[in-house]
Parts: sequence; structure tokens; C-alpha cells
Amino acid sequence: MSTVSDFISLLPTPDTAAPGTILPVMEQFYTIQGEGFNTGRAAYFIRLGGCDVGCVWCDVKESWDADAHPRQALAELVAAAAVHPGRNVVITGGEPLMHDCGPLTRALRAAGFQTWIETSGAHPLSGSWDWICVSPKKFKAPRPDVLAQADELKIIVFNDSDFGWAEERAAQVPAACRLYLQPEWSRAARMTPALIEYVKTNPRWQVSLQTHKYLDIP
Repeated sequence: MSTVSDFISLLPTPDTAAPGTILPVMEQFYTIQGEGFNTGRAAYFIRLGGCDVGCVWCDVKESWDADAHPRQALAELVAAAAVHPGRNVVITGGEPLMHDCGPLTRALRAAGFQTWIETSGAHPLSGSWDWICVSPKKFKAPRPDVLAQADELKIIVFNDSDFGWAEERAAQVPAACRLYLQPEWSRAARMTPALIEYVKTNPRWQVSLQTHKYLDIP
């Protein structure tokens, strides 16, 4: 097939009985990735509805209820992403792995996109991914089998005890996995100095910041 539109026209008709062919989407937008390894790169974000992790400091709690968001077919999602020149797609949430991501990632890859995921790792991994960012939370334990496939481990630092917890999770990821510590936004003024000192003492870690918030990028 010669174009993305050619591919989209060949996608199957949505089947409500087939997992992953219709997904609840809270929002989707083209922007600059603001966190972690891919910071600064153009990417299309698809934020799926549904989350059972329950982070008290979550800044997208409206994503938690999957039934509160409209469901979209694969062809719609691929077509919306294809409008933009970037060819990186971030699947996030909510918790995206509450859904079968296989059909969506196959469709995106066939249309020429790189597929990235941001997940807590609390559910089994589904989908075909070019980059797996696992950001585990204390509120719902990450699965060891998901941590074992992480390209990036991103720990949100809310208090001092999170550094020890981060080291426990780092022991479960591959040796080549990139390690990031990121201050929780509402606690950034308090935790960033401690985080910087921790990385200076433990240089296998890197600092991640929510640069999109500092730069006021959606």
C-alpha cells in the first residue's frame, strides 16, 4: 500500500466483541514529549480511559472511569495521528494495559508509526512496542514480567522513602534499562533538591522533569 490512507481503508470494521478494536479515548493530541528518555521529541498522544491504580496525586483522575469516555475504532485513531508529520505515538492513560493494545499497535506500526507506551506495569503487557516506559506506583504493585521488558524505568518521587522503593524496582529491570527519577509536580519545590543530590550520589539514575509543564506545552 502506498499511503497511510490506503492502509486505513483496509482496517477491519470495528467488532465490539473483539478486544482492542474499539477503545475508550479520553483525549488525543500532537505535542512534544515532556518526560523521560524521549523528552523533546514530537509525538502524538492517545490517552486511553480506565485506571485501577489510584494514585492520590494523579493529575488526570478524569481518565479513571473508562465508561466516561467515547470509544473509537482503530481506523479513527490511526487517521487522526496521520494528520501530523511526526511518526511517534505514545499510548498512555489512565492505565493503557487495562486494554488489549495488540490491535492498536499493529495498526499503528503498519501505518509507519513508532509505538511508545507509558504504563504502571500493573497489568500484563500487550501490544508491539518500540519503547516501553514503566512508571510503577506503590498503589498497585507492578508485575515483574512487565518490569523485565522495560526500556525506561521512571519513578515519581513524592517523599524521601521513594528513593529506596526506586532501587527495589531498579533491581527488577534489564541492565540496559534507562533509570529516571522525576519529582511529583505538586512536591517539586520540596523534592527536587533531594532528588538532585541522590542522582549525584547514585549516577546510574538520571533526573526527569515535566518540561512540558515548565514550558506550558499541552
